[in-house]
Amino acid sequence: QVQLVESGGGWVQAGGSLRLSCAASGRTAGQYTMAWFRQAPGKEREFVTASWAGGSTSYEDSVKGRFTMSRDGAKNTVHLQMNSLKPEDTAVYYCAAAWRGGWHANEYGIWGQGTQVTVSS
Repeated sequence: QVQLVESGGGWVQAGGSLRLSCAASGRTAGQYTMAWFRQAPGKEREFVTASWAGGSTSYEDSVKGRFTMSRDGAKNTVHLQMNSLKPEDTAVYYCAAAWRGGWHANEYGIWGQGTQVTVSS
């Protein structure tokens, strides 16, 4: 069973940067779709980005050009570099894994503990 442990997050002023990391344990973790979701207070959990099993990466429109997801296969770790952060990026960010995940949270059965990102104006 794959387990996910997140690190990073915190508080930053608008325009700043943060980097999140997610370490996956389990010998098959490298074959999973890895994704980041976020959930703001009172809102549903929403897709941010995913690294697909085929190697490509997709981003939600509002983060394109600002966020970059990378995958370190040797370490079974994914990173989310967040630049030009905006107050509306404030949320709890979750790492997720699935054998063949998609764009929706209910397609993922493995989740990290979540990490808070707060962007002040």
